[in-house]
Amino acid sequence: MRRYRHEIDNVRSHLRTLWAVIGIQVVVILALEFCLLRAPNDIVVHIPPDLRSGAAIKPDSPEPANIYSFAFYIFQQLNRWPENGAEDYGKAIFSLAPYLTPKFQTELEKEVELKGRRGELINRVRGMQERVGHGYSEMRVDVLSESVWVVWLDMELQESVKGMSIKRTLIRYPLRVVRYAVDPESNPWRLALDGFSSEGPRRLLPEEIEGSINQDEEGDAVNE
Repeated sequence: MRRYRHEIDNVRSHLRTLWAVIGIQVVVILALEFCLLRAPNDIVVHIPPDLRSGAAIKPDSPEPANIYSFAFYIFQQLNRWPENGAEDYGKAIFSLAPYLTPKFQTELEKEVELKGRRGELINRVRGMQERVGHGYSEMRVDVLSESVWVVWLDMELQESVKGMSIKRTLIRYPLRVVRYAVDPESNPWRLALDGFSSEGPRRLLPEEIEGSINQDEEGDAVNE
């Protein structure tokens, strides 16, 4: 009888141990569920274009190369008028609105209205491309804060009316880029163009066309 009593005590002890393990597992599961509920539904990871040396990537922490790529792509699309600037410019502003701050969008809409009254957009075709040899480098992105950057784009602007070329010039655009997570569904970048920095766009000087970027040099402002 004594042997059976010991076996019963061992079984009871084993059951208590199992219940303790189950209790610990329940606590761990509840803690993990709580953490999952507090976690964001989605995160943005900006992957740098050059991974040959590896990279330490943090969620929602764009690198200068990502900022440059965003500014270049959105601004190029904004200035793509394939048929008629009187219609294409307004359509571009509307379609790219999630990537523009309200302030910059208002400025662009006023520009469309002004140019429209002057007849400067009728049948005008516009396109721009990056100047060869003036692509991304670290000097082309000024980090003003964790949420504000200035990107320096050297673009070749081409315009024509009814097939006749009327403008072909090289322009430096200092674009402000800011964090903008107002509508993540429409703007997965969570960035937006916020207009130009204080000096505004200007034509590239002859010595700058083949030289390196110099942000402190002064030039003539460009009236697009």
